[in-house]
Amino acid sequence: MLKNLLQKKMIAAGLGIVLAAGAIAGCSGEKKEAGANKVYRIGVLQLVQHGALDDANKGFVDGLASRGYRNGENITIDQQNAQGDQSNLKTISQRFVNNKVDLIYAIATPAAQAVANETKTIPIVGSAITDYEAAKLVQSNAKPGGNVTGTTDYTPPKKQIELALKLIPQAKTVGALYTSSEANSQVQVKEMKEYAAEKGLTVLEATVTNVNDIQQAAQSLIGKVDFIYCPTDNTIASAMANIAKIAVPAKLPVFVGDETMVKTGGTAGISINYYKLGYQSGQMAADILSGKVKPADMPIGLQEDVEVIINQETVKAIGLLIPEELLKEAK
Repeated sequence: MLKNLLQKKMIAAGLGIVLAAGAIAGCSGEKKEAGANKVYRIGVLQLVQHGALDDANKGFVDGLASRGYRNGENITIDQQNAQGDQSNLKTISQRFVNNKVDLIYAIATPAAQAVANETKTIPIVGSAITDYEAAKLVQSNAKPGGNVTGTTDYTPPKKQIELALKLIPQAKTVGALYTSSEANSQVQVKEMKEYAAEKGLTVLEATVTNVNDIQQAAQSLIGKVDFIYCPTDNTIASAMANIAKIAVPAKLPVFVGDETMVKTGGTAGISINYYKLGYQSGQMAADILSGKVKPADMPIGLQEDVEVIINQETVKAIGLLIPEELLKEAK
């Protein structure tokens, strides 16, 4: 009986050693697997819903996927839209930081500023931002120096005015319709005014603080200007169809710097492609996640190619004649 008891104890001890070894091996294996198959958490903060920002959002997801980072596989993307509300921007930004996401994608200047105010360590990749340096997001566009980098949607306002003057050579006065608090818009309108002065154009400004001001601001320009200039302004872009309802009956051309703004009622413009811009941002984010580069050392990316966009329906409605050579060039 004693012999049987000793045998049982030896067997039990042996099993204990085997199980302990298995447990150690199991722990080692789990650590290795977690390191090799980490799922990165990405927070996406979009300022407001409109075509250009939606395209930049989709492009970002596809840009990540092109580098092997696919939502639901090795990344999880938390998509949030602030609906143009400053308090929403702050709340969402704080949530991303509290959740310790691995990277934040900020679409539009106010979104990037909101998240940059909440964290100096989590990498932030921006898009649809005109001038990172002017928005105080980076030390310089060439060498950001902090945790923010991204792509710019900058298109020289000079090009919009040149296009307008090709179509309305007799123009004497231009109306600038934009959001007074948006840094992107301030930069572009300042440049536009400088070029307008060179061309002998008088500039009449009509600013808004939110979408509720747009109808009155647009109406204030009717009969006073020869055409309206709108920068790549997110508030204006989100209400372009409403602006068209005022401008088209008045036969007043509206020149913009965003393809989707043209499509939703603007007359014409010189535009970058926001999907491609977002795609570029996605690839930059992939390089950061893979450890190839840090935001501090990643220059702000830009898009060299721009396109002439013409809304044929709007042009016809206001009775504007487009030169044949420009029609061939236009998208």
